[in-house]
Amino acid sequence: MNLFGMLQISGSALLAERERAEISASNLANAETTRTIEGGPYRRQNVIFEARHPLSSGFAATLASFTDIHTKTVQVSGVIQDTSDPVRRYDPGHPDADATGYVNFPDVNPVEESVNLMEAARSYQLNVSAIQTTKAMIQAAIQIAA
Repeated sequence: MNLFGMLQISGSALLAERERAEISASNLANAETTRTIEGGPYRRQNVIFEARHPLSSGFAATLASFTDIHTKTVQVSGVIQDTSDPVRRYDPGHPDADATGYVNFPDVNPVEESVNLMEAARSYQLNVSAIQTTKAMIQAAIQIAA
């Protein structure tokens, strides 16, 4: 594997973790949203990661497949809505309460979302460190060659 391929892998991870953090922040922000444009309470979002070969097709991909068979980048393959039922709470004074006084709230666990956000931030930091290390290795290689 070349050093620039390592930068590509870490760069793809930075983009994926940024999206993961954005989705977790959106889930936290909407934890009490009982009414959406689609109707009903907010639905929790989940990010799906997917590994892929950095060169997906062509002659370069064929050549790379001989040496970098395990090299994979990461990408967000999709964002899906959680299909779990809303949490029903008794709050007869709420504007969205039904005839029995219950309100449907999103099934968002703030603790779980906070942990997801911390994991995304930590993964982002680790990939920044990997990029800095790779950059230092490239600079050292240039100094040796000069």
